[in-house]
Amino acid sequence: MILHTLASPVALAFALLQEDAAAVPPVGSGGSALMEMVRNSGPIAFAVLIILLVASICSWAIMYSKWRNFVQARKQSHGFLRAFRKSGRLSEIAAVAEKYRPSPLVSVFNEINDEYQRQCGGRGTPRNPIAMERAAVTASSEALTTMERRMTWLATIANGATFVGLFGTVMGIIDAFHGLGTSGGASLRTVAPGISEALITTAAGLAVAIPALVGYNQLTAQLRDFGSRMDDFGRELLNAIENAALLSPQPPLAPDNEYAEYAEPRRRSL
Repeated sequence: MILHTLASPVALAFALLQEDAAAVPPVGSGGSALMEMVRNSGPIAFAVLIILLVASICSWAIMYSKWRNFVQARKQSHGFLRAFRKSGRLSEIAAVAEKYRPSPLVSVFNEINDEYQRQCGGRGTPRNPIAMERAAVTASSEALTTMERRMTWLATIANGATFVGLFGTVMGIIDAFHGLGTSGGASLRTVAPGISEALITTAAGLAVAIPALVGYNQLTAQLRDFGSRMDDFGRELLNAIENAALLSPQPPLAPDNEYAEYAEPRRRSL
Protein backbone atom coordinates (compact mmCIF):
# COMPACT_ATOMS: atom_id res chain seq x y z
CA MET A 1 0.00 0.00 0.00
CA ILE A 2 2.76 2.39 0.95
CA LEU A 3 4.78 1.45 -2.15
CA HIS A 4 1.77 2.05 -4.33
CA THR A 5 1.20 5.46 -2.76
CA LEU A 6 4.85 6.49 -3.39
CA ALA A 7 4.95 5.12 -6.89
CA SER A 8 2.03 7.19 -8.15
CA PRO A 9 3.65 10.67 -7.76
CA VAL A 10 6.96 9.39 -9.18
CA ALA A 11 5.21 8.01 -12.22
CA LEU A 12 3.35 11.28 -12.71
CA ALA A 13 6.56 13.36 -12.52
CA PHE A 14 8.33 11.02 -14.92
CA ALA A 15 5.46 11.39 -17.39
CA LEU A 16 5.59 15.20 -17.14
CA LEU A 17 9.34 15.21 -17.73
CA GLN A 18 8.93 13.06 -20.82
CA GLU A 19 6.27 15.42 -22.11
CA ASP A 20 8.49 18.50 -21.60
CA ALA A 21 11.40 16.76 -23.25
CA ALA A 22 9.27 15.91 -26.23
CA ALA A 23 8.11 19.52 -26.49
CA VAL A 24 11.64 21.00 -26.49
CA PRO A 25 13.37 20.75 -29.90
CA PRO A 26 16.74 18.98 -29.98
CA VAL A 27 19.73 21.22 -29.51
CA GLY A 28 22.12 21.22 -32.45
CA SER A 29 25.86 21.70 -32.42
CA GLY A 30 27.40 25.02 -31.37
CA GLY A 31 28.35 26.02 -34.91
CA SER A 32 24.96 25.24 -36.43
CA ALA A 33 23.15 27.00 -33.58
CA LEU A 34 25.34 30.07 -34.05
CA MET A 35 24.68 30.18 -37.78
CA GLU A 36 20.98 29.75 -37.15
CA MET A 37 20.98 32.70 -34.75
CA VAL A 38 22.89 34.83 -37.26
CA ARG A 39 20.35 34.00 -39.97
CA ASN A 40 17.49 34.85 -37.61
CA SER A 41 19.01 38.18 -36.57
CA GLY A 42 16.97 41.32 -37.05
CA PRO A 43 17.86 44.06 -39.55
CA ILE A 44 19.74 46.17 -36.99
CA ALA A 45 21.79 43.23 -35.69
CA PHE A 46 22.52 42.09 -39.23
CA ALA A 47 23.68 45.58 -40.23
CA VAL A 48 25.93 45.71 -37.17
CA LEU A 49 27.46 42.34 -38.09
CA ILE A 50 28.16 43.58 -41.63
CA ILE A 51 29.85 46.71 -40.27
CA LEU A 52 31.98 44.63 -37.92
CA LEU A 53 32.94 42.28 -40.74
CA VAL A 54 34.13 45.17 -42.90
CA ALA A 55 36.02 46.66 -39.92
CA SER A 56 37.69 43.31 -39.25
CA ILE A 57 38.84 42.98 -42.88
CA CYS A 58 40.23 46.53 -42.82
CA SER A 59 42.07 46.02 -39.53
CA TRP A 60 43.69 42.77 -40.67
CA ALA A 61 44.68 44.36 -43.99
CA ILE A 62 46.30 47.32 -42.19
CA MET A 63 48.15 45.07 -39.76
CA TYR A 64 49.45 42.81 -42.52
CA SER A 65 50.55 45.77 -44.65
CA LYS A 66 52.33 47.46 -41.74
CA TRP A 67 53.99 44.21 -40.71
CA ARG A 68 55.42 43.72 -44.21
CA ASN A 69 56.60 47.33 -44.45
CA PHE A 70 58.25 47.25 -41.03
CA VAL A 71 60.03 43.97 -41.73
CA GLN A 72 61.40 45.38 -44.99
CA ALA A 73 62.38 48.68 -43.36
CA ARG A 74 64.21 46.89 -40.55
CA LYS A 75 66.08 44.67 -43.00
CA GLN A 76 67.10 47.62 -45.18
CA SER A 77 68.16 49.63 -42.11
CA HIS A 78 70.58 46.89 -41.05
CA GLY A 79 72.08 46.81 -44.55
CA PHE A 80 72.40 50.60 -44.72
CA LEU A 81 74.09 50.76 -41.32
CA ARG A 82 76.64 48.17 -42.41
CA ALA A 83 77.36 50.12 -45.59
CA PHE A 84 77.60 53.39 -43.64
CA ARG A 85 80.06 52.05 -41.08
CA LYS A 86 82.25 50.40 -43.71
CA SER A 87 82.52 53.51 -45.89
CA GLY A 88 84.61 56.51 -45.00
CA ARG A 89 83.17 59.12 -47.37
CA LEU A 90 79.76 60.71 -47.62
CA SER A 91 79.86 60.54 -51.42
CA GLU A 92 80.21 56.76 -51.30
CA ILE A 93 77.32 56.44 -48.85
CA ALA A 94 75.15 58.76 -50.95
CA ALA A 95 75.84 56.61 -54.02
CA VAL A 96 74.46 53.45 -52.35
CA ALA A 97 71.71 55.15 -50.32
CA GLU A 98 69.07 54.67 -53.03
CA LYS A 99 69.60 50.94 -52.79
CA TYR A 100 68.26 51.04 -49.21
CA ARG A 101 65.42 53.49 -49.87
CA PRO A 102 62.74 51.64 -47.76
CA SER A 103 64.87 52.32 -44.68
CA PRO A 104 63.91 55.47 -42.75
CA LEU A 105 67.61 55.99 -41.99
CA VAL A 106 68.15 56.94 -45.65
CA SER A 107 65.86 59.96 -45.22
CA VAL A 108 67.82 61.11 -42.20
CA PHE A 109 71.11 60.70 -44.05
CA ASN A 110 69.91 62.56 -47.13
CA GLU A 111 68.60 65.48 -45.10
CA ILE A 112 71.82 65.87 -43.09
CA ASN A 113 74.00 65.41 -46.16
CA ASP A 114 72.04 68.02 -48.14
CA GLU A 115 72.38 70.53 -45.29
CA TYR A 116 76.10 69.80 -45.04
CA GLN A 117 76.53 70.32 -48.77
CA ARG A 118 74.69 73.64 -48.61
CA GLN A 119 76.82 74.91 -45.75
CA CYS A 120 80.34 74.04 -46.85
CA GLY A 121 80.15 71.95 -50.00
CA GLY A 122 80.70 68.68 -48.18
CA ARG A 123 84.16 69.58 -46.86
CA GLY A 124 85.48 70.97 -43.66
CA THR A 125 83.73 71.84 -40.43
CA PRO A 126 80.02 72.70 -40.79
CA ARG A 127 79.34 76.35 -40.18
CA ASN A 128 76.03 75.75 -38.40
CA PRO A 129 75.85 72.38 -36.59
CA ILE A 130 72.53 73.32 -34.97
CA ALA A 131 70.91 73.56 -38.40
CA MET A 132 72.13 70.06 -39.18
CA GLU A 133 70.64 68.77 -35.94
CA ARG A 134 67.34 70.39 -36.83
CA ALA A 135 67.48 68.78 -40.27
CA ALA A 136 67.97 65.38 -38.63
CA VAL A 137 64.98 65.92 -36.31
CA THR A 138 62.81 67.05 -39.23
CA ALA A 139 63.76 64.04 -41.35
CA SER A 140 63.06 61.66 -38.46
CA SER A 141 59.65 63.24 -37.82
CA GLU A 142 58.67 63.06 -41.50
CA ALA A 143 59.74 59.41 -41.75
CA LEU A 144 57.72 58.49 -38.65
CA THR A 145 54.69 60.34 -40.00
CA THR A 146 54.89 58.31 -43.19
CA MET A 147 55.23 55.05 -41.26
CA GLU A 148 52.27 55.92 -39.00
CA ARG A 149 49.90 56.30 -41.96
CA ARG A 150 46.57 54.43 -41.47
CA MET A 151 47.40 53.67 -37.84
CA THR A 152 44.57 55.95 -36.71
CA TRP A 153 42.10 53.69 -38.51
CA LEU A 154 43.43 50.71 -36.61
CA ALA A 155 43.10 52.57 -33.31
CA THR A 156 39.54 53.61 -34.20
CA ILE A 157 38.55 50.03 -34.96
CA ALA A 158 40.15 48.78 -31.74
CA ASN A 159 38.27 51.35 -29.65
CA GLY A 160 34.95 51.43 -31.49
CA ALA A 161 34.22 47.83 -32.46
CA THR A 162 33.14 46.88 -28.93
CA PHE A 163 30.71 49.80 -28.73
CA VAL A 164 29.27 48.99 -32.14
CA GLY A 165 28.66 45.41 -31.00
CA LEU A 166 27.15 46.65 -27.73
CA PHE A 167 24.80 48.90 -29.68
CA GLY A 168 23.54 45.89 -31.63
CA THR A 169 23.05 43.96 -28.39
CA VAL A 170 21.10 46.75 -26.73
CA MET A 171 18.83 47.15 -29.73
CA GLY A 172 18.30 43.38 -29.90
CA ILE A 173 17.37 43.18 -26.21
CA ILE A 174 14.97 46.09 -26.61
CA ASP A 175 13.35 44.32 -29.54
CA ALA A 176 13.15 41.05 -27.58
CA PHE A 177 11.44 42.65 -24.58
CA HIS A 178 9.12 44.61 -26.83
CA GLY A 179 8.06 41.36 -28.46
CA LEU A 180 7.61 39.80 -25.01
CA GLY A 181 5.31 42.62 -23.97
CA THR A 182 3.19 42.50 -27.09
CA SER A 183 2.83 38.70 -27.07
CA GLY A 184 1.59 38.61 -23.50
CA GLY A 185 3.83 35.69 -22.53
CA ALA A 186 6.20 36.04 -19.59
CA SER A 187 8.48 33.01 -19.75
CA LEU A 188 12.20 32.64 -20.26
CA ARG A 189 11.60 30.38 -23.24
CA THR A 190 9.88 33.26 -25.01
CA VAL A 191 12.58 35.91 -24.50
CA ALA A 192 15.73 33.72 -24.50
CA PRO A 193 16.08 33.34 -28.31
CA GLY A 194 15.91 37.09 -28.88
CA ILE A 195 18.47 37.82 -26.16
CA SER A 196 20.85 35.13 -27.40
CA GLU A 197 20.64 36.53 -30.93
CA ALA A 198 21.29 40.03 -29.59
CA LEU A 199 24.40 38.94 -27.69
CA ILE A 200 26.03 37.76 -30.93
CA THR A 201 26.85 41.34 -31.86
CA THR A 202 28.76 41.89 -28.61
CA ALA A 203 30.79 38.73 -29.21
CA ALA A 204 31.49 39.87 -32.78
CA GLY A 205 32.58 43.30 -31.55
CA LEU A 206 35.05 41.72 -29.13
CA ALA A 207 36.35 39.41 -31.85
CA VAL A 208 37.10 42.47 -34.00
CA ALA A 209 38.41 44.80 -31.27
CA ILE A 210 40.84 42.47 -29.48
CA PRO A 211 43.09 41.62 -32.50
CA ALA A 212 43.03 45.26 -33.61
CA LEU A 213 44.07 46.42 -30.14
CA VAL A 214 46.91 43.89 -29.90
CA GLY A 215 48.12 44.78 -33.40
CA TYR A 216 48.01 48.51 -32.68
CA ASN A 217 50.07 48.13 -29.50
CA GLN A 218 52.66 45.96 -31.25
CA LEU A 219 52.98 48.32 -34.21
CA THR A 220 53.23 51.35 -31.92
CA ALA A 221 56.10 49.70 -30.04
CA GLN A 222 57.90 49.09 -33.35
CA LEU A 223 57.38 52.72 -34.36
CA ARG A 224 58.98 53.87 -31.12
CA ASP A 225 61.92 51.58 -31.86
CA PHE A 226 62.28 53.05 -35.35
CA GLY A 227 62.19 56.57 -33.89
CA SER A 228 64.97 55.75 -31.41
CA ARG A 229 67.10 54.20 -34.15
CA MET A 230 66.72 57.26 -36.36
CA ASP A 231 67.72 59.59 -33.52
CA ASP A 232 70.77 57.45 -32.74
CA PHE A 233 71.77 57.33 -36.40
CA GLY A 234 71.42 61.10 -36.76
CA ARG A 235 73.76 61.68 -33.82
CA GLU A 236 76.21 59.10 -35.14
CA LEU A 237 76.26 60.75 -38.56
CA LEU A 238 76.79 64.22 -37.09
CA ASN A 239 79.65 62.93 -34.95
CA ALA A 240 81.23 61.26 -37.98
CA ILE A 241 81.04 64.50 -39.98
CA GLU A 242 82.57 66.56 -37.18
CA ASN A 243 85.36 64.04 -36.55
CA ALA A 244 86.19 63.83 -40.25
CA ALA A 245 86.32 67.63 -40.44
CA LEU A 246 88.72 67.80 -37.48
CA LEU A 247 91.02 65.15 -38.93
CA SER A 248 91.12 66.66 -42.42
CA PRO A 249 94.11 68.95 -43.13
CA GLN A 250 93.32 72.63 -42.93
CA PRO A 251 94.27 74.91 -45.86
CA PRO A 252 97.44 76.98 -45.25
CA LEU A 253 97.05 80.56 -44.21
CA ALA A 254 97.71 83.25 -46.80
CA PRO A 255 100.96 85.17 -46.31
CA ASP A 256 100.83 88.72 -45.05
CA ASN A 257 102.67 90.09 -48.06
CA GLU A 258 100.65 89.44 -51.16
CA TYR A 259 103.86 89.55 -53.25
CA ALA A 260 105.73 87.17 -51.02
CA GLU A 261 105.09 84.21 -53.29
CA TYR A 262 106.87 86.05 -56.12
CA ALA A 263 109.84 87.10 -54.04
CA GLU A 264 113.03 85.14 -54.66
CA PRO A 265 114.77 83.75 -51.65
CA ARG A 266 117.81 85.70 -50.58
CA ARG A 267 121.14 84.10 -51.16
CA ARG A 268 124.12 84.57 -49.00
CA SER A 269 126.78 86.59 -50.67
CA LEU A 270 130.12 84.96 -50.75
